[in-house]
Amino acid sequence: MRNLTLFSLTAFLATLIASAPAARSQSASFIISQHGISVGKASFNFTARPSGYDSTALVILNMKGLDYSLSKTESLTSANQLRHVQLSAAVNGTAVNITADPGLASAQAAIRLTTSANGHATTTSLPAHDAVVFLPDFDPGAMETLLVLAVARNNRDLWAIIPKKEGAIVPVQLATYADEKGTLDGNPVVVHHLVATIAGKNTDLFSGPENQLLQAEFPEIGFALVRKGFVLTPPAKPGAPPTPPPGQTTASPDNQAPVPPPDLIPPPPPPE
Repeated sequence: MRNLTLFSLTAFLATLIASAPAARSQSASFIISQHGISVGKASFNFTARPSGYDSTALVILNMKGLDYSLSKTESLTSANQLRHVQLSAAVNGTAVNITADPGLASAQAAIRLTTSANGHATTTSLPAHDAVVFLPDFDPGAMETLLVLAVARNNRDLWAIIPKKEGAIVPVQLATYADEKGTLDGNPVVVHHLVATIAGKNTDLFSGPENQLLQAEFPEIGFALVRKGFVLTPPAKPGAPPTPPPGQTTASPDNQAPVPPPDLIPPPPPPE
């Protein structure tokens, strides 16, 4: 009788495991705009693995005075902890390569960040945290991971690796705002609204019912990252073209003075 009970329990657990939904792979494409004018594109792709996720992200931004491209490959655990990241970027013709390796299995865990550019390499040891996101500029995959971690951590104890200069790790503060409305591929969708404060700068994050990134707004610099097929109703103010003063017409994109771009990944100083 006891053996039968154990067998029944084992069979029940096996049924639950077999019926549990597999980790969802996903991909998405985005338009990057500045004051409502398209200046680039971005995308991410997450692939579920038995032990976690592999992800890639691409960013291409072309505008007056700024030519920026980024390619990132990343490995995450099943709990979205960072295992390894490799980034290759180019800013106005200067190539930058960055790797980040957290010591997840080490008794004295630390994140080793290595940056190379102009034939010069620097390595920085950053304090390790369980919920950390590698956050380059305009990377939708990083923001998607941040949203997932925010749900798992109840918006608390979140950190971001800022891959600039020697690199830094900073806390992420999230504030929840009232839900908004929008359409995704023509269908109505409830939109969750968060504001992330990272290194003193605010980013408005808009996500869907399945916690998927739909839009990101950078109000200080007038940039927006909008998922293809998504429309926020009404649109967020930073994405709207500026209204000219009375009697003045709006200049064409070619004649407008560009808004200063964000502090993108700068190369380290050349060796002395």
